[in-house]
Parts: sequence; structure tokens; C-alpha cells
Amino acid sequence: YGPLFRITPTSGEGLTSIFPKRDSPGGEEYELETGKAPSPLWGHSGMAVPQAFPSGPLHEPAGARMEPQPSPRSLAEGFLEEELRLNDELKQLQFSEPVGIIYNPVEYAWEPHRSYVTRYCQGPKEVLFVGMNPGPFGMAQTGVPFGEVNVVRDWLGVGGPVLSPPQEHPKRPVLGLECPQSEVSGARFWGFFRNLCGQPEVFFRHCFVHNLCPLLLLAPSGRNLTPAELPAKQREQLLGVCDAALCRQVQLLGVRLVVGVGRLAEQRARRALAGLMPEVQVEGLLHPSPRSAQANKGWEAVARERLTELGLLPLLTG
Repeated sequence: YGPLFRITPTSGEGLTSIFPKRDSPGGEEYELETGKAPSPLWGHSGMAVPQAFPSGPLHEPAGARMEPQPSPRSLAEGFLEEELRLNDELKQLQFSEPVGIIYNPVEYAWEPHRSYVTRYCQGPKEVLFVGMNPGPFGMAQTGVPFGEVNVVRDWLGVGGPVLSPPQEHPKRPVLGLECPQSEVSGARFWGFFRNLCGQPEVFFRHCFVHNLCPLLLLAPSGRNLTPAELPAKQREQLLGVCDAALCRQVQLLGVRLVVGVGRLAEQRARRALAGLMPEVQVEGLLHPSPRSAQANKGWEAVARERLTELGLLPLLTG
């Protein structure tokens, strides 16, 4: 197996393999529609690529020849396929300092992530809230964007086994839904919509939440890195493929309004979706991060005011 994500030390000592690579397509697929957890033959260091298989008669009727009919692809399956396509593209990238370790929860937390998408992305969406990338105590643990553990388990009703990432930093262990630490951003984000909508089905009737980039980037010390902290070339390589994926995903879901959560997410969404404007509108929402002084003064009030300005409250309370 060759390296998937490669960390290139600036000392020139060579490449460090982060994820083992799956080269052979045989024996490593499972049926997406069954909802079964992936069981790749090559262990827990990666993720078997889901493949939807055609449905139809097991045997041809006597005297007739039937053309195989592929099963219709659901919107959720299409969205997951786009995410897997992005994963494949990200595996070709190389990262050097300041990046030390990379987590991809769409791979090792595949089961809860798949559950989130298949449960809440069943039809077209008018609004897509877009975050930047996973946080160490949110999506990195649960596979759900802004995925604070208690909200994911108790309100969204999402669960499933979370494997360990191929390389794990001792200061950033992945404990899945057993993680005792709450992510403030996720608790604020989903807590606001829980209070506003009551039931998750009300929120997801018209809206969905997604991260532009699925990767958690860690410095050798374990410090969380944002894509903005990468060297320019690495940053543009990473976000360039993520931008293209976002454009495809927005078209797939029929989104008319993208709300970037945080300034960087808004800026990247505007760049990614420039070719779809004005049919697709891009706006911004203050990030609920505890690092934001404004958010700490009352993010919920700011969010409600902003959603009112955008005319979204009727979609979220009706």
C-alpha cells in the first residue's frame, strides 16, 4: 500500500505515510443501501469505498433476455459519492510543515457520517450552511459537521461505530460518541437550531449543514490548524479541490442560498460558486467559536438577527 496523505518534512527526510492506500477494488466494497457498517478486508486503517449495486432479477426468465436495470440513485447516495470522490482527490495531495497529522472523519467515522447524510439529505435543499473544516471535539469525533457529541446523539439521533484514525495524536484521541469534551461551536450552532426548530426534521426540511473541507489538520504539537494557516501553495491545492466539490454538491442538492459559517467559509464559498451566481446566493453568518469575542457576547441573538435579515426564519419555524 502506498501513502494516501503524505507529510513532507522540510528536513528532507522523506515522506511519512498517514493512511495506507487501497489499490485493489476487489473484495473491499459493500452495498451503500443496506446501511451496514463498512468491513474492509484491510483493517481499520481506512475505509472501503461504498458502491451501490444494481437491483433486478437474479435469473433471466426462460426464453427472454433482460437488460440489467440499475437502481435509482438517491440524493443522499449521490451526495456521499461526491464526498468519496473528494476523498480520492485529497489523497493525492502532499502536506509539509506546519501539518503533522491529518484526520479524515468521513473515513474513520463513516458510519455516523453516512447515517447523518442518509437521514437528513433525502430531498433537495434550499439552504446549505457551510463550515470550514472539522474541529477536534466535533466532527472529528462524530462525523457530523459542528457535531458536538450530545447534540448528535440526543437531538439528531445519529450514532454508529467510530474507528480510530490511522495515525492518532496522543493529545487528540478519537473517542467517538463517548468523547467527554463538548465542542462549544457545535453546541452553540445546533443548540440554536434546536431551540428554534424544535425537531431536527423541521430544520432539515429545507436546510442542510456541510463542511467545505473534511480534514482536521494538526500540528506536530497537536494544535488544531485552520486551512488559512497553511502555506499558500498547500492551501490553494487543498481548498481548490474542496471548492470544486462544493460546486458539484450545491448543484446536486439544488441549493439556492449558501450561508458560510465564518468569514473564511463565506469567502471560499463565494469563490467556489462564482460560476453559479446569481442563481445561487452566498451570504455569511458569524462563527459561533469561543475565540470570537462577538460570539461570546451572545451568538444566538446575532444568529437570529442574521437569519431574519436573510428571510430564513419562516423556513425554520413553519
